[in-house]
Amino acid sequence: MLYDSHCHLDAAEFDVDRNAVLARARAAGVTRQLVPAVNRAGWPKLRGICTEEEGLRPAYGLHPMFLADHRDADLDALRRWLDGERPAAVGECGLDFYVEGLDHDAMARFFDGQLRLAREFDLPVVVHARRAVDAVIQAIRKIGGLHGVVHSWSGSDEQARQLWDLGFSLGIGGPVTYERARRLRRTVASMPGEFLLLETDAPDQPGQAQRGGRNEPAFLVEVLETVAALRGQSADEVARQTFTNAERLFGRGA
Repeated sequence: MLYDSHCHLDAAEFDVDRNAVLARARAAGVTRQLVPAVNRAGWPKLRGICTEEEGLRPAYGLHPMFLADHRDADLDALRRWLDGERPAAVGECGLDFYVEGLDHDAMARFFDGQLRLAREFDLPVVVHARRAVDAVIQAIRKIGGLHGVVHSWSGSDEQARQLWDLGFSLGIGGPVTYERARRLRRTVASMPGEFLLLETDAPDQPGQAQRGGRNEPAFLVEVLETVAALRGQSADEVARQTFTNAERLFGRGA
């Protein structure tokens, strides 16, 4: 069994064939998926999808790349939503210093607020950290008492060690399948297994075999096989470890 720890199954790209996508995922052995939100408007749709399909766990949050959608009142709304829904995690939230034109102060304010909510509700946090890993680590340290995952890992080994010390896992997805991702592959080959999670970030970040196309959860098998080869383990071993890790972090759920 495989656990896709980061999959935007509620995205519009899946509206035309979501059931078929889920069927392909289950046929490939992907029996659990964490589905993180990106903005307040999308929370009801995400909840409906996760309620209708066994094996889907929701996370609710405010994504930094959707900053234009967010309002300060959304943090209060998120607190009420978390209290009523009791999801698997808070997120997707975080910092993105790659996209130009985003208000870094506003981004940090929303991130800080969501970290505080994660601590208040004792929920794991699903973190986006593109070109912003040091700032993310600083924010996590400042709030304290947190646990979660930094998804789509692309940082250094030293940054990874700091996150492990803080109780955070790393989400590994399609980028690891590219041979040019040498630093990422080195990290994956030697990192402690208890902090390893597999993800697709579907419909984004497809692996080498689907380069240029829409990503989907069934393609997690390519990530699994690459990670297993890098670590010198069998695919079954990595599948068991990462499934256990994800269930420990996000709860067993349905």
